[in-house]
Amino acid sequence: MVEQDHQPDRARGGQLSSGGQSPFHRDLTQLRRRLIRSANVAIDMLEASLYALWNLDHHVAEEIQLRDDSVDDEEVLIEQECLRMLTLQQPYGQDFRALAFCLKVNSDIERVADHATSLAKVTRKIDPDAEPRWPVALVEIGDRIPDMCHGLLRSILEEDVEAAQQLLERDSIIDHLDKQLFTEITEWMKADPSSAELGLLCYRVGRELERTGDLLTNIAEDVVYLATGEIIRHQRHEDEPDEGPIADSA
Repeated sequence: MVEQDHQPDRARGGQLSSGGQSPFHRDLTQLRRRLIRSANVAIDMLEASLYALWNLDHHVAEEIQLRDDSVDDEEVLIEQECLRMLTLQQPYGQDFRALAFCLKVNSDIERVADHATSLAKVTRKIDPDAEPRWPVALVEIGDRIPDMCHGLLRSILEEDVEAAQQLLERDSIIDHLDKQLFTEITEWMKADPSSAELGLLCYRVGRELERTGDLLTNIAEDVVYLATGEIIRHQRHEDEPDEGPIADSA
């Protein structure tokens, strides 16, 4: 009887190393660590951009803009490594999902940093000697988004499906606050036409934060995919109520 040679690790990096990991899994571990570091940088930029906004600190805002190029460079390098591993190792099952996760989330992380940079640009347009009356909804969105970021980071580290799904539910609150912000700013500008420029800048801040929330939900959906292999993004949209054109126009 001929002995069958299974060679379970050939498609994922060959023989096991002395530490018990194949070269593929060692590279994958390093890749995930790079992704987490990149996510931490993007979250730090977002929190710093909000600090700069609330305090109208133009110096901090300028520093955030200078950091954006390094995030862009790292995004390209991580993408190249993902593609190299996909092409040379031809992973399957959980390993394929892990690489697909890194590839998709890498792009979303870079976009979070872009939104942080956009917030910094808005801050530099506001007179540092001004004392704006920030809309209530804007302040609440600004408080919730960083908290969502840290919750999402924990769910990535632990591949926690339940935590990721809870974050999806929290995004609906951000969407509601975004509509509330539109109403607040409209009433503010009607009552004080001289505040129109600042009102528009506040609305832009709200949109940048709302889009950041959308990116966080994209990543949360990818956490579910990573852990279970299930794609849920269309299921979530089907479950959402149709609020009609009036809500959409806001």
